[in-house]
Amino acid sequence: MNKNILITVATTLALLFFVDCFMFPQIKFPDKTKFKNKNEGFAVVELFTSEGCSSCPPADELLANIQNETKGKNVYVLAFHVDYWNRLGWKDRFSKEEFTDRQRQYQKWLGLNVMYTPQFVINGTSEFAGDSKLTLYKQVSKALNNIAESNLHLDAKTTGNSLKVHYKTDRISENSSLFLAIVTKKASTKVERGENTGVLLNHVQIVSSSYTFTLKGKEDVVEILKPSSVNSKDYELIGFVQNNETGAIISATRINL
Repeated sequence: MNKNILITVATTLALLFFVDCFMFPQIKFPDKTKFKNKNEGFAVVELFTSEGCSSCPPADELLANIQNETKGKNVYVLAFHVDYWNRLGWKDRFSKEEFTDRQRQYQKWLGLNVMYTPQFVINGTSEFAGDSKLTLYKQVSKALNNIAESNLHLDAKTTGNSLKVHYKTDRISENSSLFLAIVTKKASTKVERGENTGVLLNHVQIVSSSYTFTLKGKEDVVEILKPSSVNSKDYELIGFVQNNETGAIISATRINL
């Protein structure tokens, strides 16, 4: 009898293990050693997010994770805080209408029916929901392993309240623009109202201002406004060349201010 009971218990445990493994497989995410730049590819990771969205904090955390795990790689992380959540109880201090406009432009470029948060966009050509860590890691790895078709170099000098940015690229496509974003490296907010009431939100790579210039040649100088307090520990400048018709990004780089 005891032997039969042991056999029954063992069989039940084996079946439970099989069902668990089959229905709920263990997902192994690539570690940072998998992010290789064998072809000098790059990944521009744009996250459209909001402090008023309860689904956004996990995506903000994913953005921080991908930034930490790809240090030294050609990965350029930007968080655009949209403003359409502001009417629902909490005004995101980092949000701007122009960032909502940028997401709306992606809606057209990528042929989407709706806008939503959180949303990731990689190199202007693919998008997916901000809760998908597996997709994020796969898309970044794929982008890094692509062959880089162009290079971009930036220099910036302060002149009064402005930054004069000298750009140089070895290739431009017809109908393309230079996109520049001044990025605050990190900040925190204690949310007092709305869907994230009482939550301390930690942000990285927050876009504070952005500029778009039509490319007239492979080399030129453009002027943008300087942040009120420029400190290399707090800000960086990310720039990339983007096709105006498709949204595809062909080159990217960063510099500290």
